[in-house]
Amino acid sequence: KDLFSEWKKSEQKKYEQYYNDCITGNNELGRPLLPGRTPDEIYEIDVWGEEKRSNNYEPIVAGSKPPGYAQKKREGIPKPFRHFIPLGVFLGAVLGIIAWWGVDLFVLATASGGIALGVGFALKETFENYFAYLMIRKDKIFVEGERIALTSGYNGIVYKITSRVTYIRHPLNESIAIVPTRQLVTSEIINYTKEFAIVPAIVEVGVSYLNDPKQVAAILMKVGTRALKEVKDKKEKHLAIQSKCPNLDDNKPSCGCDKSFILDIEQPTVRFNKFNDSSLDFALWVYVRDYGSQFKMKTDMRMMIYEEFKKYDIRVPWPIRTIYQGDEKKEADEIGNLDAERKKIIEEYGIGDLLKGNDGDST
Repeated sequence: KDLFSEWKKSEQKKYEQYYNDCITGNNELGRPLLPGRTPDEIYEIDVWGEEKRSNNYEPIVAGSKPPGYAQKKREGIPKPFRHFIPLGVFLGAVLGIIAWWGVDLFVLATASGGIALGVGFALKETFENYFAYLMIRKDKIFVEGERIALTSGYNGIVYKITSRVTYIRHPLNESIAIVPTRQLVTSEIINYTKEFAIVPAIVEVGVSYLNDPKQVAAILMKVGTRALKEVKDKKEKHLAIQSKCPNLDDNKPSCGCDKSFILDIEQPTVRFNKFNDSSLDFALWVYVRDYGSQFKMKTDMRMMIYEEFKKYDIRVPWPIRTIYQGDEKKEADEIGNLDAERKKIIEEYGIGDLLKGNDGDST
């Protein structure tokens, strides 16, 4: 078999699937995309192939990039050095003519050096921005369409990178941060899109000291297990990444939540964080497929926690200081009424790796 021909056919099928997802509305935007529109909403096959090559052949998700993304990316690529060859030839010709006139090149070089030094100090920040721009483009630290977080706490999607400033758009309130490009090289940034788009959705909750921590952990494990199966987007795709799609247990096709599961992640994960003044503090971790998915996941998990805590009489302390005057026994007896039910939860769901003792501080 001709391996190249087989690979080419495989890529053509992938592009056909991508194109079909675009025009049918089965994409990240949730609406049909139109071919031939300006700016481009659908990649042509050659642009699609170039995007795959530039991103280490990672799959291209239909509708995941803003319209005109590929064109804007090509426009932002620095010009190759061969474009500066005519300028070098022109400068050489000028120096030759000056020497032919008998002008002392040493004096000219000294004067030019002084002028260049002054201009260099005046344009210091301009040059820093330009070379930072070249570095970002060459090393692909981030590109348009990727989500990054700045040291200031601003979190948004890179809209445009120029040799002077970079525009970062906040996806929620539609504001745009305009940052000097040099600052993005000299300061720490977090790229949520690079390599592995895996983000933890973390919900913290405090419970009464009268509740058994193991029982609380088991109930949170139940909530996490429910969240893996029940929390979906509007296209009925699971938000959590997992080693096996829950749809397979119901003899249904995978929604794709198990396609990018390449890390050894044990989830759901429960952590007993600390003994607080009025509560035992726990955290429930579930990993989702991208940054934006964590918000719906957190909301749904909080709703589930409320339901399960109410069902099994797990009490959340009120945000007030309570002076107990002999009521501890009464409250403990009330909580103890459902102790048998809570023990069944421990038997069914366990408490995760709460007591294993390894990697306790890492997650």
